[in-house]
Amino acid sequence: MGESLFAQPGTGVRFDWGPTGAAELARVCAALVLVDVLSFSTAVEIAVARGIRVHPFPWGGQAREYGERVGAAVAVGRGEVSAGQPYSLSPAALAGAPPVADLVLPSPNGSAISAAAAATGLPVVAGCLRNARAVGRWLVSGSFGTPQAPVGVVAAGERWPDGHLRPCVEDLLGAAAVIDALAGADALLSVEAAVALAAFAGVPDVAAAVRGCVSGQELHVMGFAADVELAVERDCSTVVPQLRGGAFVPALPH
Repeated sequence: MGESLFAQPGTGVRFDWGPTGAAELARVCAALVLVDVLSFSTAVEIAVARGIRVHPFPWGGQAREYGERVGAAVAVGRGEVSAGQPYSLSPAALAGAPPVADLVLPSPNGSAISAAAAATGLPVVAGCLRNARAVGRWLVSGSFGTPQAPVGVVAAGERWPDGHLRPCVEDLLGAAAVIDALAGADALLSVEAAVALAAFAGVPDVAAAVRGCVSGQELHVMGFAADVELAVERDCSTVVPQLRGGAFVPALPH
């Protein structure tokens, strides 16, 4: 039986949204890129660059128990950070917190998708605006991004209060930045990936768009503008966090 039409068959770079899109692409792709710019994948890049193993965990009450089981520190909500609990989903907090060997990082979007994707056995990497070019290079060097070894780029999205997916500007642009890095290798893009890339090409100032979008303004109002500023730094990192053994660590060279 051929691939489902929803899997964007016959293409080398594919794009979809949220947990359901990730699950669909995971069935047929050779590698997945998870993009959650504000803030999971940005936080992962910053933590992994500091030598921290990041364990994704679905948002919920069992993160502390899981942390105790694997011997890891556990991130708290942004508003709960203190001297005794300095780790959270805030990239700025992670950039300044004392380094630890292992950190459980729950989030309702990117972390939950990553935790589910870990069970697929596929290479799963965290992409953001900070490392999009490096992620693209790593995938191309591993011969990913062809119809024979397609890459699924997943924009995590945000959530409405009722729990439904809210597609968001920052993840569209972050995912498109990864697609742009892959498109340079003459990859065959699905229509969905090509349209995301066209949207990216039509934004003259990506940083300004992320600052001004709903999610960026929300963090600014909450007092976390520094998180947005770290997230909009373009291609400043060569770190490619790969999910291995249940935790994001630096990807190995191909």
